[in-house]
Amino acid sequence: MSDSLLGALAAARIIDLAQPLREGMPCSPTHPGFHLALTRRHGDAARPDGMTGSHELIVFGGHVGTHMDALSHVAVDGRFHGGAPVTVENGRYASHGIDEVAPMVCRGVLVDVPALRGVGRLPAGEPVTAEDLRNADVRPGDVVLIRTGWAQLWHDRDAYLGTDSGVPGLTADGAQHLAAAGVRAVGADTIALEHVPAGSGLASLPVHRILLQDNGINLIEVMNLEPLAQAGAGEFVFVGAPLPIVGATGAPIRPLALVEGPPDRVTPG
Repeated sequence: MSDSLLGALAAARIIDLAQPLREGMPCSPTHPGFHLALTRRHGDAARPDGMTGSHELIVFGGHVGTHMDALSHVAVDGRFHGGAPVTVENGRYASHGIDEVAPMVCRGVLVDVPALRGVGRLPAGEPVTAEDLRNADVRPGDVVLIRTGWAQLWHDRDAYLGTDSGVPGLTADGAQHLAAAGVRAVGADTIALEHVPAGSGLASLPVHRILLQDNGINLIEVMNLEPLAQAGAGEFVFVGAPLPIVGATGAPIRPLALVEGPPDRVTPG
């Protein structure tokens, strides 16, 4: 392996951008939540040398926790991005599944909207528009992450979901702006990435259509962007790969940001 590559990595601070997976965490009411059960505990059986083993069963939806949306998550008039017909084979989508997403090691850009507006967290139902993105140095192939500060509410399930209050997020004109810039993926720290007005729920998701269907741009939702903002990192190396679940409409991802700084530890999300 190249010494120069190892040297560059040794000089980087790694920031974890994923939320922890645990029982009772916030998730969209239309998706099955996270459940873990120990199917074999230490002490259930023992080897002659006294060593024991334990394992578990994990059940949760592909759009629960920090995850990436596949292009098959959205279709219009029976067709996916690019015009491919929606086709199910052996209980899964024959194309546009999350397994088709290549691992990402690329430039990342943080758009810290609360910092731009001089607040700690955006109010419920607050739109993030193209104007908020105008001065960001976004280039083709970038992964753009939009901070609203909503991760601060992660431990308050009802507040984070914002069913009645709404949730801040990207508007249609903001999505068009990023698509025109040629970005590779867009992420955010909220349940659905896009602007959800008070009382509207998830009945209308224009940003999903613009990015996934019209432009083939993957979404990353339920991120923790607080440590990245605290590091003051406007740009960084983004590393992320969703689980390659064949034909799935989404899958967990553990995104990382590599920034300049002390390399002695991973900064948790």
